[in-house]
Amino acid sequence: MEVEFSKENFWLPETKYEYLDHTADVQLHAWGSTLQEAFEQCGMAMFGYMTELEYVSVKQCFQVEAKGDDIEGLLYHFLDELLFLFSIEPYIICRKLEITKFNLEDFEIECRCYGEPFEIGKHPQGTEVKAITYSAMQVIQKPEENHFEVFVIIDI
Repeated sequence: MEVEFSKENFWLPETKYEYLDHTADVQLHAWGSTLQEAFEQCGMAMFGYMTELEYVSVKQCFQVEAKGDDIEGLLYHFLDELLFLFSIEPYIICRKLEITKFNLEDFEIECRCYGEPFEIGKHPQGTEVKAITYSAMQVIQKPEENHFEVFVIIDI
């Protein structure tokens, strides 16, 4: 669902993710000072694997919602909704994600996705992400240290 937004005071967060080698696939490793930030960074890692994000402009804002039965299910469904956003017309590629609702009691997320339609020629083609997997998924929470990490293998 597309939503309106203001470009005033718009900023991009620092990158807090990396790609780890995995047999025939790739593992996303993202972190943050909150679990919400780690989820946002993981989503950005997925988009960054599909194209070079510095070529993506913020022209539109879409909202996605995800629900899960547990924390891993919430992460899986969140990334799956982002992948779905990219997989249907107009093929939205995101430059920034902002989770506006992060409910760990009911395992629900609402997220604003800022970006534009993917265009060959403007956006360098990275690797196609076919699916999100539960394989070796990890959510590491160390709230006393303000340190949260997620590991997700994506099927490429």
